[in-house]
Amino acid sequence: MDIINIIFALLSIGLGCFGWLAPRYTLSALDLDPGTSSMGPSEIRASAGALFVGMGIGALILGTPEAYFMLGCCWTGAAMGRLTSLVLDGRSTKKWVFFGVEALVGLCAIVLNI
Repeated sequence: MDIINIIFALLSIGLGCFGWLAPRYTLSALDLDPGTSSMGPSEIRASAGALFVGMGIGALILGTPEAYFMLGCCWTGAAMGRLTSLVLDGRSTKKWVFFGVEALVGLCAIVLNI
């Protein structure tokens, strides 16, 4: 179980690094247009990047079931937002894949640490 928790935390950090350090790549991967404002890349760096890096690092530092449970809650929250988008904004294969990953990581981390 400890190994799986560490993998989830490292996954959070790794994926977060893309958003944080490569926001234009992340925007492109998400089919988003950075537009003329710098707020698009800024939001990706913050919400899809450094936030996940911080969550993963925090879970690794604390190393408690509660910390990994909270990491699962964060991933599950992202899945809920993605599901809301699937229902209200339209469906796409990419959205379903992202939802699946977010839900799988989130729910597994919750179940393993409840």
